[in-house]
Amino acid sequence: MFGKKKEIPVYLFTGFLESGKTSFIMETMKEGQFKDGNKTLYILCEEGEEEIPSASLKDNGFISVVIDTEEDMTFDTLMKLGIEHDPDRVMIEYNGTWDPDRALEAFPPNWLLAEGICTIDASTYQDYLANMKQMMTRQFTYADLVIFNRCDELQDLPMFKRTVRALNRRSQVVFEMKDGTINNNVKEELPYDINADLIKVEDDDYGIWYIDVFDNLKSYLGKTVRFKGIVYKPEKRRRDMFIPGRFAMTCCAADIQFVGFPCQWADAGRLKDKTPVFVTARIESAETMEGMAPVLVAQSVEITDPPEEEVVYFQ
Repeated sequence: MFGKKKEIPVYLFTGFLESGKTSFIMETMKEGQFKDGNKTLYILCEEGEEEIPSASLKDNGFISVVIDTEEDMTFDTLMKLGIEHDPDRVMIEYNGTWDPDRALEAFPPNWLLAEGICTIDASTYQDYLANMKQMMTRQFTYADLVIFNRCDELQDLPMFKRTVRALNRRSQVVFEMKDGTINNNVKEELPYDINADLIKVEDDDYGIWYIDVFDNLKSYLGKTVRFKGIVYKPEKRRRDMFIPGRFAMTCCAADIQFVGFPCQWADAGRLKDKTPVFVTARIESAETMEGMAPVLVAQSVEITDPPEEEVVYFQ
């Protein structure tokens, strides 16, 4: 009788060429995190200027293989590598021009994504975001950790963080400055007064407010907010609940999503889907599968005119 195959954790490194993927892996090696006696299958999908020395690979128990083309990133290829090398873990340094979905779809059944790590060169981020937004943003779709390196104080670091968190709220965002230090003091300059008795969120500021509430929920608990939103009523909901929110472009025109907060209101049953409303509500929290999340308790809901701009942007 065959036993169950052991589960293989996979660490997926994404980011464009020269974004710092190899440097990050080498730094992790220097910290001794791979000297645990386990065998690592290291799949390299692109070669940059920096290369891990063969002595370091051997010393850390790495078996290095190369996949040259996106067409070769298949289930059969990975299955064969798994059988041939029988690794304890897999590390994939992915090609920044390839679709990360392809890699995940190719995983053998016992390969499980343990962590996604994305490295981004801050000096080129805005250019990539402006000219290749979809290709750029898919780099951090599965990232648990996003590292912006080569940062300086003149860059709009809060906007960098906002664009990542809009697409992937579970990700941790880290900023490494040009001198190698980590900047933990990147704060959003809010366009409203968070300490006011009534926080008034203008239409153009909805995206900033939405992300900041998730990132700094404790700062908002118990406070009252007023904003304009569109009514959404999911089929499975309590009669006194609805979701006021806005349509937002998280990546490109094909990825417009509705983003909003669950809101309790006694007269929610009278509201119709897609109705524009002004909501005045107290911000509270509720336990979800992903941790504590914001919920609203409405004090008033007033039907109004639609927002001038139908779509919210996070830049």
